[in-house]
Amino acid sequence: MGTGAGHAGPVDQGLKDQVAAHLARYEDGVLPIVQAGHPVLRAVAAPYTGQLGDLFPALVEAMRRTMHAAPGVGLAAPQIGLGLAVAVVQDPGVADPEDADLRERHPVPFRVLVNPTYEPVGDERRAFFEGCLSVSGWQAVVARPRTVRLTAQDEHGAPVDEVLTGWPARIVQHETDHLRGELYLDHAEVRSLASNDNMMRYWGSTPDPSGAAEALGFRLP
Repeated sequence: MGTGAGHAGPVDQGLKDQVAAHLARYEDGVLPIVQAGHPVLRAVAAPYTGQLGDLFPALVEAMRRTMHAAPGVGLAAPQIGLGLAVAVVQDPGVADPEDADLRERHPVPFRVLVNPTYEPVGDERRAFFEGCLSVSGWQAVVARPRTVRLTAQDEHGAPVDEVLTGWPARIVQHETDHLRGELYLDHAEVRSLASNDNMMRYWGSTPDPSGAAEALGFRLP
């Protein structure tokens, strides 16, 4: 897994050494995830142009392992303290057919998104509870575009340009927002905020947030 022609910019040796030292501290490749309040989560990530050279595959692997260990379905580099526009995603999907159909949540294979951006396709928005590995222990309802156009590069520098719908679109929006210095809470219905325990206790029987909206007093799109 090389840097690819699209990531052939100059290596930043100081940054490369810093990242190498950070990765070396964690022999199992699972890195600590920074939490809300850390400045890196509120800074716009720098475009990745090849600054890490041949260390880039090691970073991607560490991000993959960290995402799986959390567990989560996406992880952006700022969440491990690195302000570069790189994210990884992977979702095994859900076994419950009703849940899968309502959220349009189907398996997403592992992939790397470098310098991703998205734009809405159409006006339809869907609202569901959403959580974040950097806001540990909490969830809130977020209304997002149902369909988006994703543009990015992959780990080799090849261009990515595709349309995503449903939960895969939500994952891409969530992770790309991280690279803009945004958290899902910036887009959430604040009155919906619930601890993980209370979300499961009161609203976990269905992914439909209508009951939560009525009980907690917020609007759905």
